[in-house]
Amino acid sequence: MTLRQRLVQGAREPLVQFLLAGALIFAGFALLGQGPDQGDRKVVVDQARIERIVTLWMQTWHRPPTPAELDGLISEYVQEEVYVREALRLGLDGDDPVIRRRLRSKMEFLATDQLESARPEERVLEAWLQAHPELNVQDPKISFQQVYLGPARDASLDGKVAASALARLKGGSPPESMAVPLSLPRDLTLTSRTEIDRQFGGSFSDALLKAPAGQWTGPVSSGFGVHLVRVSQVKAGASPRLDDVRQAVENDWRAATRAEREAKAYQDLLKGYDVVIERPE
Repeated sequence: MTLRQRLVQGAREPLVQFLLAGALIFAGFALLGQGPDQGDRKVVVDQARIERIVTLWMQTWHRPPTPAELDGLISEYVQEEVYVREALRLGLDGDDPVIRRRLRSKMEFLATDQLESARPEERVLEAWLQAHPELNVQDPKISFQQVYLGPARDASLDGKVAASALARLKGGSPPESMAVPLSLPRDLTLTSRTEIDRQFGGSFSDALLKAPAGQWTGPVSSGFGVHLVRVSQVKAGASPRLDDVRQAVENDWRAATRAEREAKAYQDLLKGYDVVIERPE
């Protein structure tokens, strides 16, 4: 390869083009009798920056860097800072969609961080709790008896077995005379829905809440099989006071109003700009 070909090939390299562009800018400053801004050419690695570098290192390696590692990290930061400043000086950030998206993402993060650090007023949380009682209402509690008839088999067979057992119960037969042994209590008193479903599986408590009070009914399916049940009492869940569920209410409020609060933060920023849109004719 000739020297001319080598020079042409080298001139096509991005780094060479970058350095040439920088040289042209410095030449322009020289022709105009101006030097580059000396303040902008001073890289200061202060104590706060070093602490930040160390913190980022420890988040990854879970130990402080050695003196040699810290020197390397500082040198890497200086190199990055020099390249970033030179790229900005050359205007390489202009109209770059990746950089624009990154800057937007950082601003949205800052705006969101400010929103999340703000504490909602007492009246806001109280109003939210009143408007959404279902999110924080306590579980209803149920008192009931259950007779376990065995594992689920064929639906029609289970229906016949349950119908026969149900008729006997309504006729006065004692529950224990037909119950299949199961390692769960036959009688539960004012037990929460959460606890009932934990013991019986599935949505057993839903069927109990739909059952008529004071009479045997079924079949009702659980994670174990087929049951007959008799509900004697349902105590509705009480609406809690704000002091008892403040953090849960605040979390619900933040999650539900996040988009609205982010839109408001953007509108507040937009008020400081004069936006002119020149559409093509």
